Amino acid sequence: MSDPNESEYGPSRSQQRRDALAMLTLAGQLVDLPPTRTARLKLPDDVRDEIVQVRRITSHIARKRQLQFLAKLMRRHGEDAFAEVRAALGENREKQRQETAAMHRLESMRDRLIDDGGDETLTRLIDEYPDMDRQRIRNLVRQARLERDKARPPKAYREIFQLLKELQATRAEPNAGNEDDGDQDEPNQD
Repeated sequence: MSDPNESEYGPSRSQQRRDALAMLTLAGQLVDLPPTRTARLKLPDDVRDEIVQVRRITSHIARKRQLQFLAKLMRRHGEDAFAEVRAALGENREKQRQETAAMHRLESMRDRLIDDGGDETLTRLIDEYPDMDRQRIRNLVRQARLERDKARPPKAYREIFQLLKELQATRAEPNAGNEDDGDQDEPNQD
């Protein structure tokens, strides 16, 4: 007789609390996402409406209370309703980490080009991207040094980063039509 009664108890209070906190964390992540990304996620309509309400609130305590209500609403829908959302957010986090690491590598390369005299870094860059416009990168590096020395706005400094970003994109996706993207960006930079 004790076996049937034990199965009726369900999850422990500790497990229920962990589940509630996990749902509160997910609710916070959804509220922090840009509206365009939230719109792409498969969410119940009432949850989507409540996310909009939470975003409107500026008071810290009121926002916290409304966020807890959002989590409660999400718990009513059940864990299965948000499995796809969790998967999408998990994939996006890894993608964001990779993009951030790539951006830091590009920033480091740009700084080495400008600070170290850039000869060794420039040589490695040219070896890696033999089709790049060597004269343009040299001019940008020279301009960036002048801007830094004379405390001018860092226009060339930013252009170097954009150029490095374009080069990396062409290497990552050689057949994706990035030549068209580069042509569109160049007139804006001139």
